Parts: sequence; C-alpha cells; structure tokens
Amino acid sequence: MKMGRLARIAAGTSLALAAFAVQAYTETSGGYNLPTGVTDLSKEVHGLHMLIFWICVAIGAVVFGVMTYSIIHHRRSKGHKPADFHESTTVEILWTSAPFIILIGMAIPAAGTLIKMEDTRNSDMTVKVTGYQWKWEYEYLGEDVKFFSTLSAESNKARQLGSGIDPNTVPNYLVDVDNPLVLPVGKKVRFLVTANDVIHAWWVPEIAVKKDAIPGYINETWAKINTPGTYRGVCAELCGRDHGFMPIVVKALPEAEYKEWLAKQKGGDAAAAPAAAALPATVVAAAPAVTATDAAPAAAPVEVAAAPAAAAPAAPAAAKDLSKDELIKKGESVYTANCSACHQATGKGLPPNFPSLVGSKIVKGAAIEHIKQTLNGKGMMPPFKHLSDLDIAAVLTYQRNSWGNSSGVVQPAAVAAAR
Repeated sequence: MKMGRLARIAAGTSLALAAFAVQAYTETSGGYNLPTGVTDLSKEVHGLHMLIFWICVAIGAVVFGVMTYSIIHHRRSKGHKPADFHESTTVEILWTSAPFIILIGMAIPAAGTLIKMEDTRNSDMTVKVTGYQWKWEYEYLGEDVKFFSTLSAESNKARQLGSGIDPNTVPNYLVDVDNPLVLPVGKKVRFLVTANDVIHAWWVPEIAVKKDAIPGYINETWAKINTPGTYRGVCAELCGRDHGFMPIVVKALPEAEYKEWLAKQKGGDAAAAPAAAALPATVVAAAPAVTATDAAPAAAPVEVAAAPAAAAPAAPAAAKDLSKDELIKKGESVYTANCSACHQATGKGLPPNFPSLVGSKIVKGAAIEHIKQTLNGKGMMPPFKHLSDLDIAAVLTYQRNSWGNSSGVVQPAAVAAAR
C-alpha cells in the first residue's frame, strides 16, 4: 500500500517536471532562464543547462520527499522507534556510488561541449575585440576595417544626472550602441578578445559567448550565428565607474547584406583617404589660424608648411574652415558621446583619475598638444584616432570654449596635419 502511494507521488512529480521542462524550453528568453540562443552551441549549452537543472530538481524532490514522508509517517506519536543499527556497508556503497555516477553522467556531455567551445579552427573570419574604459573596439582582421562601439547618444544623454529624460522613453535604454558589430549569418567567426586598460569581459548570451578581455593577453572564442537579428550583451567584469555603460550589440546579417555592408565600410575609408592626403596642402595656410591663443606650436606647422606648394591646387572643400559656432555645435554632441563619461557634462571631471577641463593646462595651452593628446591618449585616457578630423576639431573647439574656457578654435586641417 505504501509502495503504491509512493509510486503515484513519483508519477505525478514526473508529469509536473515534464510539463515544466517543455515550458522552460519554449520560453527560455523571457528573462527567467538561460536563453536558447541562435547558434548550435548556444542550444547545446541550453540543453546541458536544462539537463543538469532537472537532475538537481529530481535529486531534491527525492531527498526532500523521503524526508517529508519519514517525518510525517514515522513520528514518535505514532509509536515508531528509531533504528538502532550502526554502520552499513551497503548504504555507504550506495551513497558514494550514486553521486559519482550522477557527476560522471553530467561531466561527459559537458566536457564535449567545452571542447567544442574552445575549438577555433577552420574559422571563416576573425574579429579582434578590444575593451576600453568604457567602449569596445572591433577590428576585422585582413579587411582593414575597424571602429569603436560606444553607448548610444540617446542613452548616454538620458543617463546623465539631472538630464530630466525619462529612461522609459529611450528605445533600448543602456543596451544600444552607435556602431554595432556586424557579422554574417552561417559563418564561423573567431573572436580574439583583449583589453587596453583594465579587465573587461565580452558577453553576448544569445550567441553563448563570454570571454574575459585581459590587457596584454589574447583569449580566443568563436560563434556561428544561424539566425539574422540583433543580439545584445554587456561587459560582464566590473571594470570601473561606468562599467554598466558599455553595452554590446551584434547585428547578424545574411551573407550578401554583410558583404554589402563591408564594402561600404571599405569604400568609406577609401573615400576618406584622398581627402586626408590633400589636407596638408591647405594646412600651410590654415596652420597659423589653428587657435587664437596658440602662440607656441610654431614647430609643427613649419613641418607641414614644408609640403610642396604645388599640392595646394588639389585642396578640396574638406579643408574648408568652419566657423567657431559650427564647431562648438558639433563638438557638443561629440563630447557627449565620447568624453562626458569621464570628464562629466560640466567639464569638471572626477579628479584625480579624470581631471577637470575647466581652466586646465592642456585646454588653455597650445592647440597642437591638445590635438596630440586626444589622438594618442595619455594615462587612463584612450586614443581617439578613430574619430574624424572634423569630430576631433569640433570637440576640442567645444572644450576650449566651454565652462569659462576661451582658447580659440581648432580646424580639421590642423588635426589632419597632426596625425
């Protein structure tokens, strides 16, 4: 009789667990479970996760079921007496061998999946991922394409203290970027993950990739995305005060669309090159006007002035000087997207790590030094060579004419000459 009752309880428990398993498998992206993902490996990882989860549930159900049954039916008020045997070789063999068999049963499929995750051979393409405080740089090796990916301007503006913007009105608040990582569907992509300053971790749950980004060390991983779409992730290693503001966005495209996007990226670079090549000719004339207060940097402009005068006719409209108001207007948006996280919207920074720009020596000093530091970085400040000449000129002009500063303007031609 008792065995029949136990059998009914076990059968009911099994049905309930099976129902939960089906529900969990079909609703894994609801925020309450590991997502199934969009790669073969992510599905395998999810399958392992669910297998081990239900093994643990079954063990818990059996252990607590037996305990509960014993407490209820073997209590003293019913006249039961405790067993008085001491030592049982059979029991000891059972409770030693049972966990061993269960652990081996879980370890064998898990080891196979781990080996697959580490196998980066025969990849179709390689992307180098570099973590910075607080952005990501993506470099498509062999394609001459690389760019930075930072928190979207809308999220960055809304997150500022006292912005007055309701985050609920910002689409994909804090999980959107200006430049997503674009990858082709159906191709094995190898990722080389490293960092420029502190330890970060590149994590995109939907493609089952999570790898530490360590300065001076390169980790490898890979993914082969099956379904086009946009997949979001975050830095998974506490990397500083703005750790929560360096999201990851992966945009997976069909191969034809990816090739079109890649060609556009290369075309953009190719188009920019001739313009940059033509800039020195105009710098000859533009250099003295770099900034109204820049009396020092005679040396740099002189070198630029040594460029052949015959090149001057090739100077295109790209070298056209912009007005101070135009530069400041554009510079404000560039500053918000790239500088405000450290130096703050007020320009006062967070000393000592992030110095104030209000009346600072570099902002009030020679423009050429300001340009070089922005291009090459210094200390904890990363290089900003990826920004265009116009963007750097604009943001420097904004810094040199905001928060009480008044240090003249910087033109794009001066930035091009300093590269």
